[in-house]
Amino acid sequence: MNRWAVVVLTREASHLLKQVDDLVSGAAPAVKLLMDSSVGEETRARGRELGWEVERLADFDHGRARRSAFQRIRRSLGPGDGVVFVTQDVFGAGQESGQAVVSLVRVLTQDKVGAAYGRQLPRPGAGPFEAHARLFNYPDRSEVRSMEDAKRLGIKACFFSDSFAAYRLDALEQVGGFPERAIVGEDVIVAAKLLKAGWKIAYVADACVYHSHDLTPLQEMRRYFDIGVFHARESWILREFGKPEGEGLRFLRSELRYLWQHAPWRIPESFLRAALRYFGYRLGRAERWLPLGLKRWLSLQKHFWDREAEELRARKRGDGAHGE
Repeated sequence: MNRWAVVVLTREASHLLKQVDDLVSGAAPAVKLLMDSSVGEETRARGRELGWEVERLADFDHGRARRSAFQRIRRSLGPGDGVVFVTQDVFGAGQESGQAVVSLVRVLTQDKVGAAYGRQLPRPGAGPFEAHARLFNYPDRSEVRSMEDAKRLGIKACFFSDSFAAYRLDALEQVGGFPERAIVGEDVIVAAKLLKAGWKIAYVADACVYHSHDLTPLQEMRRYFDIGVFHARESWILREFGKPEGEGLRFLRSELRYLWQHAPWRIPESFLRAALRYFGYRLGRAERWLPLGLKRWLSLQKHFWDREAEELRARKRGDGAHGE
């Protein structure tokens, strides 16, 4: 791959930009673009100090922000070039500056690999639930997956994370880029479309970064509510790749084994979290029957429901005007 850009999505992240800049600068990207939804100017000013091009996002959405970045990047680069997406809370895991990014981008030169994502390690000091989630989803062995693997892996075949990921621009172009609206899972939508279009996706275990979150049981329930909404609205993914329940049981068994070795006194909490995850997920799948206010309370992605409320009010105003 001749040239590539890096995009970081930020919100009130001036204190985090130096570690993101250290992660990518050693790889010498052709373009460094910061897409910022902060209220104040501090993050954007810090980005300019570090040599980033800066664009303000007035209305954040996981899909729309990345779609906007893709449309801007493709004006500067060619179809055979690439783009790396990084979130603001990702930082290097002890490798030489730029090495993780170089390892990630290099994989895109392999035949029909349209996208690749790196290994996310639990941040130093992470608790057992936080650590296990990363170790379960990001093993120490690389792999390349195609649509043929869907029969063997089920929904895991299209698992992907754009917290630290690289895409070929022509592959993204072929599948229509990122979705305009997505509560979560915009990366999985693109990965599933790439697989269906004949591309491959790669997991690169030696492209390591630190990235994890310490969620409370209630936050975890809300996260799974959002995943349930995502699956309800993108039901074609479940039809093509299978339902996630089997993967959920495999996760629970793995978590119990990990806790037995590292924190056995927290095993009861594991069962509580599993129940809340399932409850949140089922509520999310049934979101079409829930009032908007309840959905907003159940969700971690408040901005998504705020936008839905605005659109609903706009439709009502339009219907009223039409009735007059």
